[in-house]
Amino acid sequence: MMENPAPYKFMDASLSFEERVADLISRLTLEEKISQMVHASCAIERLGIPEYNWWNECLHGVARNGTATVFPQAIGLAAMWDTDMMYRAATVISDEARAKHHESLRQGDRGIYKGINFWTPNINIFRDPRCGRGQETYGEDPYLTGRLAIAFIKGLQGNHPRYMKAAATVKHFAVHSGPESRRHTFDAIVSPKDLRETYLPHFKECVKEANVAAVMGAYNRTNGEPCCASPTLLIKILREEWGFKGHVVSDCGAVCDIHLHHKVTKNAEESAALAVKNGCDLNCGETYKSLLKSVQEGLLTEEEINRALGNVLLTRFRLGMFDPPESVPYADIPYEVNDCPRHRKAALETARKSIVLLKNQGGLLPLSRKIKSIAVIGPNANDRDVLLGNYNGTPSRYVTPLEGIRRKLARQARIYYAHGCKLNETAELGHIGKLTRGFSEAVACAQRAEAVIMVLGFNSLYEGEEGDATESPAGGDRSHLNLPGKQQELLEAVCATGKPVVLVILSGSPVALNWAQEHVPAILEAWYPGEEGGTALADVIFGDYNPGGRLPITFPRGIDQLPPFEDYAMNGEKGRTYRYMKDEPLYPFGYGLSYTQFEYNDLTLAPGIKMGQNQVIKVAVKNTGNLTG
Repeated sequence: MMENPAPYKFMDASLSFEERVADLISRLTLEEKISQMVHASCAIERLGIPEYNWWNECLHGVARNGTATVFPQAIGLAAMWDTDMMYRAATVISDEARAKHHESLRQGDRGIYKGINFWTPNINIFRDPRCGRGQETYGEDPYLTGRLAIAFIKGLQGNHPRYMKAAATVKHFAVHSGPESRRHTFDAIVSPKDLRETYLPHFKECVKEANVAAVMGAYNRTNGEPCCASPTLLIKILREEWGFKGHVVSDCGAVCDIHLHHKVTKNAEESAALAVKNGCDLNCGETYKSLLKSVQEGLLTEEEINRALGNVLLTRFRLGMFDPPESVPYADIPYEVNDCPRHRKAALETARKSIVLLKNQGGLLPLSRKIKSIAVIGPNANDRDVLLGNYNGTPSRYVTPLEGIRRKLARQARIYYAHGCKLNETAELGHIGKLTRGFSEAVACAQRAEAVIMVLGFNSLYEGEEGDATESPAGGDRSHLNLPGKQQELLEAVCATGKPVVLVILSGSPVALNWAQEHVPAILEAWYPGEEGGTALADVIFGDYNPGGRLPITFPRGIDQLPPFEDYAMNGEKGRTYRYMKDEPLYPFGYGLSYTQFEYNDLTLAPGIKMGQNQVIKVAVKNTGNLTG
């Protein structure tokens, strides 16, 4: 949006965006051009161009910018296997993004997290369950990831023929999924087959089918080339093969990694020049401020600067930033939409759809609403923060599992609650008989209840991004697949009471629930379920909603079923993901039970599958149970 518009050609809305971009670039000095190629782009007052900060996130709701609707974490959204719902969720997010952005402009706030381009979605393949940022992805399958990402991108970017509603960014390009602690130095070695069949197909679909606005380069090297300066990835594949027309942005600090950690270049001038020449247009960080010296030293030309800047500015024009608000169809979305009742309803629907029923021995679930006493136990039972995952916003109201169950049962049942233990408690705190201190209250509650709901798992301090997951034993990643701390002991102590137990796992990644699969009658995976997670969970437990979620990632039995974390080969000695894994996992990709039963018949497909042609497969599905599902 322009303030005090001057009569320049780039302000003429009747011209094409490309013409306007060319005119604007022609009016800029080299120093001004470079100032627009870093994420904190400064104002150019003589032309009436305001400052703009490109850094913004909306992984599962507008993040880090006050009150917003918080949907389940991305891995939970993937467990819905529902492209229509993904589109609806992203539409809610882009409505709130536009409302927040324009209100910030009215308030004179153009700072970080106030923009309308987003470094979302994260479509890395969740190839190894130890990856702490796997929670941000749509799972381990390239096809599922691609279909869900396309729906999400279209919901963010809108369907207006001229303007984008918001600008989506697919990341991290490419071959990037841990280890977190080595991401600034690591070289991911991958075969051409795995590159093309596993690590790139979904990126290609997002470029060619969803017309995604931006691509973010990864921190690591791939086959020796820094991803943010890779001629193979950014020029040969992205631009030349796929015809990408948007802009490429570096991950934050990734350009300085080229000389500081990858040791491919000697200094900032060389790193900045190498990145621009090889297709990285925008720098999240400060390294591109060295581009003036790069040009002066002959490391790149001003024409190369112009090409990169043109890609960056085109996104801003497509977002309507240089046109009057009345010309931009999304500029009048009211601020009041943020976390409004209609959007909270969408968050509840996604949370319900994301829950996966892993076990239901003897039909323990759903529990009867006539129950007179119930115990809710565990470190995640009444923790608000665990609902949110990472890269999250702040909901106006939180519904924890305990609160959801309390609301569901109202005054008709006695609800006992015990924390039991800290999530990642490792120190011995003394014993009372055979019970670790803190367990005694949990056992006492269980003994007095007709049934027990145990809410265990992880949180974003235990798994997540390097620097944020401060309780992670591996720099954000996980060193094992078991429940952390004393949670397994707590589970066994409560089960020893003989009361029927429903185990609920809140996590962003697989858990080795071998003991629970043998001894606990009912198990639910609820991920990091968002602001209405407790409501959704209570709906499932008490039969108001029949769970239909399916796992978007394999749950191994343990770390011994996994190849070395640093090995990016898919079909190695042990194999990765459901497509190549040699051993039988605890729960396979796509697994999920229901309260009802289905019958499948009459599978038909046309004969003669040919390369490049679609194949239609038909099957008759019948619900043979007593509940809708």
